[in-house]
Formats: sequence, structure tokens, C-alpha cells
Amino acid sequence: MVDKQKARQKYQNTVNNAQGQAFEGYIKAACGYYERDKRAVIDKTPEPFRVIKKQRDGIFTGRFIALAQPDFQGTLSGGKSIVFEAKYTTTDRLKQGVLTQKQIEMLEFHAKLGAIAGVCGGIRDKFYFVPLGVWRDMKERYGRKYVTQKDLEPYRVKFTGAVLFLDYMCEKGEATVEKNYFG
Repeated sequence: MVDKQKARQKYQNTVNNAQGQAFEGYIKAACGYYERDKRAVIDKTPEPFRVIKKQRDGIFTGRFIALAQPDFQGTLSGGKSIVFEAKYTTTDRLKQGVLTQKQIEMLEFHAKLGAIAGVCGGIRDKFYFVPLGVWRDMKERYGRKYVTQKDLEPYRVKFTGAVLFLDYMCEKGEATVEKNYFG
């Protein structure tokens, strides 16, 4: 007999994985745009894993060998580093706990060295680049350990089929992540 709860969870995990992959694809599209525009070179950080067994037809068995680093890292025109984690949800809130302790530690380390560090997040149909300090201090700022679209409106970025994470939307003209960090 089929366990309906397990089947539902497996289905939801498959859907979530596909949506996360699509979200990362939108970010990769923006990375390509920024590189062509000579504004930045930013790459997806590979997952740390080791091949255990190779089979025919390019299939293999692998094992993760370390906790994941933040999803994207690179350099902006002018030499400033950027490092960020990508998180997406179809719910009405993005929870602070979706980042691992290792990811937070690495973001903090990069920020202390002078990098722009944050979370590129998506909640349903809107996208944001949240500075690390805002993400880290979520409980103090919002009184809870999650954020909603309304909370993140000041950090909303443009979407053109690509999540333009360096380009904030705002009512008073153009705003960029670089200007936000550089003053």
C-alpha cells in the first residue's frame, strides 16, 4: 500500500527542487548579462562532492564531502567581491533558517574582508537582494525569523527573465547593489 503522506512529500520535494533549479537559472542568466555588460564576473560555486563509482553512459555514484559554500561568488567592475546564497520559496515567507550555519559563517567571513555579502531571495513572483546584515538581524528588525514580500520591498530587484540581483527597483530612479554598499 502507498503511504500518501510520503508520496505527497516526495512530490513536493521534486517540485521544490525544480523551482530552486529554475531560480538559480534566472540568476545565472543575470550573471551572463552582467559579464557581457562588463559589470561583473560571477559564477555558481560547485557543490563539493567526490565520485565514488563510475558506470557506463556517464552515470556515476557520488557523495557530498563537505558542507556547501554560498551559491555564487565573483568580482564586480572595480574589484569589489560579491558572495551570496540563493533561496526561493513558493510560500508567503522566506525563513532565516534556510541558510546553514556554515553558509552564514562564510558570508560573514567574506563580508569582514570587504565583500558585498547577502541573500538573493525569491518569494513567489518577486525577487530580492538582501544584505547580510539585514538577513542576520531579521529577528531584531522584523520581530520574527522570517521575512515577507512586504518586508523585503526595499530590496526588490528587477526581473526580466533574469533575476537582476545588482539592480534594485525603487520609486526614486535607478538604484544598484553597488551604490547601496558604496554609499
